[in-house]
Amino acid sequence: MARSRLQAELKKKRPFDSPQQEAILNILRTSDQFQNQFGRLFRRFGLTSSQYNVLRILRGEGQPMPCLEIAGRMIQVVPAMTGLLDRLEKLGLVTRQRCTDDRRVVHVELTRKAWELLDQLDKPVSELHQRLVGHLAPAELKQLSRLLEKARERGNS
Repeated sequence: MARSRLQAELKKKRPFDSPQQEAILNILRTSDQFQNQFGRLFRRFGLTSSQYNVLRILRGEGQPMPCLEIAGRMIQVVPAMTGLLDRLEKLGLVTRQRCTDDRRVVHVELTRKAWELLDQLDKPVSELHQRLVGHLAPAELKQLSRLLEKARERGNS
């Protein structure tokens, strides 16, 4: 039986234990490569992937949001949301305001500097998306998304 591409990339001598193992390792390897590419891009702008994710969420909402709501929308779970927001505030990219009705709730808002930074990032991020998966047809991208969503259904239970 011919070796799979992943088997060759990993220089794995024996076949994978199961198709499930091969699929999971393919997902993890792809995720790692994509994260490295995005990490390099964001570092050029003085950000981490998690910091960019917070800014992206706030821009998408278009108004201040509670910290917990931002945390719930993150692509990757961030154990120390407060520290992440501290660093963004120190960079002058967000401001925080305690809710007057419920002092436990803190609303986060983008600064003008953050909006300008996001505008600068839009083109390079879009170009990176294109470079990473632009060779896939629209139907393939839809299928890939559907399959990954289907895989996550069991992972979240």
